[in-house]
Amino acid sequence: MKIGLETESYHIFFQNRRMNIFDFIERTAQLGCDGVEINIINDLNLHPEFGTLESAEPHYLKAVRRAIEERNLYCEIDTRFTALPDIKKAIYIANFLGADVIRTYMFRLGTYDLSKLPQVIDNLKQAVPLLKANRIKLAVENHEEETADELISVIEAVNSPWVGAHLDIGNGMMAWEDPITTCKKLAPYTVSTHFKDHLVTMHNDTPVVCGVPLTEGSIDLEECFKIIVEDSMVTRVNLESCFPYCSAFKRPEGTGGWTGGFSGPFAIKEPPFDKAKVLPLDYYYPSKISPELLEEMLVRQDEGVKKSVVEMHRLRDKFAKPLQVLEQSVL
Repeated sequence: MKIGLETESYHIFFQNRRMNIFDFIERTAQLGCDGVEINIINDLNLHPEFGTLESAEPHYLKAVRRAIEERNLYCEIDTRFTALPDIKKAIYIANFLGADVIRTYMFRLGTYDLSKLPQVIDNLKQAVPLLKANRIKLAVENHEEETADELISVIEAVNSPWVGAHLDIGNGMMAWEDPITTCKKLAPYTVSTHFKDHLVTMHNDTPVVCGVPLTEGSIDLEECFKIIVEDSMVTRVNLESCFPYCSAFKRPEGTGGWTGGFSGPFAIKEPPFDKAKVLPLDYYYPSKISPELLEEMLVRQDEGVKKSVVEMHRLRDKFAKPLQVLEQSVL
């Protein structure tokens, strides 16, 4: 099992021009990871068309690919939405970078609508010939609003080996789905992953789901990793350390099957930052925090990634030892 790192794990660095894609690739290799997952979404302060990349010019993309290959890393791409132009752009970039998996999700946050799923299914069916021709798999993510069952209904309707699930072990919590339930249901359909940790905390009087470094949250990481190893066909697990980050619950309580209220993985805990300095839903937005706190967040994000990578290696060694280790034990 190989371990990858998603650019979102260093989102504050990218947003504040403290890191570019070449820095990220080098950092990934230094951390002992095996691959990069590159987000090409036009998020806050990033490139309006290409996200953490700066261009789609061939000479630039070829330089990024060289940097990846020189460090013997695999590459996956993160995009969003299912319209054919969006998928075509991602395939174009993926081909230049040598990526064989593209992650996407169905709707902009806050616009999830079950009545629109037939159009999504039709979009994905139209994309299948392109994916097949380019030998690239499309992984559709459970993106904070979809339950596992809803995503599975889309994948089964498309019915193609080129379209599967992108299993984000924490996103189902925003739809009141236990991460273990998410993993058990989606694992058989999974072609890519986001591995992370979450806890529930309070934003003023409102409960929110908050990203934290691995082992600092409420997700049963060992059980989730074990399910991925035993019940899916993936050979890679991508760390997406969403810290600092918070998101509101997107669906009514019980939607995803959890009926235990604020207990278990949904137990209310203290936020990872001093509420006197910043409220949870402001963590993601550098413009809402002081320059001093920004520097603290940069340090803590980097420390959180390092801690999370160590935990990823521990989980990998426990549940999916690398082939060379097994060979040594046999010999």
